[in-house]
Amino acid sequence: MKLVLRPFLAATEKFRTGADTPRQFLERSLAALDHWEPQIAAFVTLNIEGARAAADRSTARWAAGTPVSPIDGMPVAIKDIIETADMPTQFGSPLFDGWHSGKDSASVAALRAAGVVILGKTVTTEFAMSYPHGKTRNPHDASRTPGGSSSGSAAAVGAGIVTAALGTQVIGSGLRPASYCGAFGFKPSVHGINRTGSHDPQSQSCTAVIAATLEDTWQVAYEIVVRAGGDPGFPGIVGPNKLPAAKIPKRLALLETAGWATATDEAKRAFAAAVERIEAKGVEIIDRCNHAIVDAVEADIADAMNFSMIFSDWEMRGFIRTLADRDAEKLSAPVRERFKVAEKLTIEDYRAALITRDEIRAGYNELATDCDGCITLAAPGAAPVGIASTGNPQLAVPASLLGVPALSLPVLQAEGLPLGLQFIGFADRDAEAFAMSAWLYDLLAK
Repeated sequence: MKLVLRPFLAATEKFRTGADTPRQFLERSLAALDHWEPQIAAFVTLNIEGARAAADRSTARWAAGTPVSPIDGMPVAIKDIIETADMPTQFGSPLFDGWHSGKDSASVAALRAAGVVILGKTVTTEFAMSYPHGKTRNPHDASRTPGGSSSGSAAAVGAGIVTAALGTQVIGSGLRPASYCGAFGFKPSVHGINRTGSHDPQSQSCTAVIAATLEDTWQVAYEIVVRAGGDPGFPGIVGPNKLPAAKIPKRLALLETAGWATATDEAKRAFAAAVERIEAKGVEIIDRCNHAIVDAVEADIADAMNFSMIFSDWEMRGFIRTLADRDAEKLSAPVRERFKVAEKLTIEDYRAALITRDEIRAGYNELATDCDGCITLAAPGAAPVGIASTGNPQLAVPASLLGVPALSLPVLQAEGLPLGLQFIGFADRDAEAFAMSAWLYDLLAK
């Protein structure tokens, strides 16, 4: 079977005429599942019977001319740290084998209300950290990692099993897997999509959407937010009821980030060629060499990875302590070592880090008056060989630290494999980020 993505919105016109149906669409997804799942192991739990029943209900609604949303009938997968009423949530850890909350997370409840077909739960690393279990493989090359921690979600979309999947991102767990697996990845502004029932409590965490097309990506995020809002107390991302119209940026900032030093020569050449095409369309590119604010931002985010770990470790340490008290032997050695580091942090360390993060975010926001957004690589290169590591997240972590929207666009290649170009926007301007990403994709995908 040929490896192809599975766009959904483009298929719905046939649903209206009866030339195709959500049930038939699902059966094609299930054929892809039968072919690819033995090779990539993207899922930890499946609910095929429930998916077929949901697809049949969706088929009836489309036949009656009453779909409940544009994504009514879309096959979707859910990262296994996000609660689902009909399937266990196991966090990638033997400590939670078979654990069942009996309820849906806010995002899953919203998707069900929008008529989606939830096929199953996807593999995650241990507690959505950076420690894989050596299970899920990249659909483009099974000898390589799909990335992490949203590994199964990205692999399931990349293999064309589902149109979209929910992941999460605290460090780089949405954008990097999307880049490696040749899909679109979206990390919203912090608090932009309701995370209630998603077990990633860190203050930089966001629900990520990984999907087959930019249109599908926006629509999934939109349909969640109009039903569930953002995190409690936040309105959620704002924008039109379909993909924002493509908009050409006037000026973009090129951010290298600390990850640039780890990028392969081939990845840098592919990115440079993309920049040349962007400039040829009249878009001005500024960088640290010719713009003082960009240079200041580069300095501020130079240690984004290590700095972000302060928040992650402090905010997770009570949870990890509880797990260690239950059965430390069921925690991986890296998680136990991470707990030792976290235990050394003090409240003074955390408070100082919060102040510094606010200052870094304010400094970045000054760029909004001088440019329309930033571009960089989404990953240092093609997915690395081997599945004992999820790859280097350094190019993806700045957007997490900054709390701003970011997208990975599958328009580059390295080693003959997918590589994402990353667009980084400004806080609470997610729709604008999509509009400019749409223009970039139209230009660079040709």
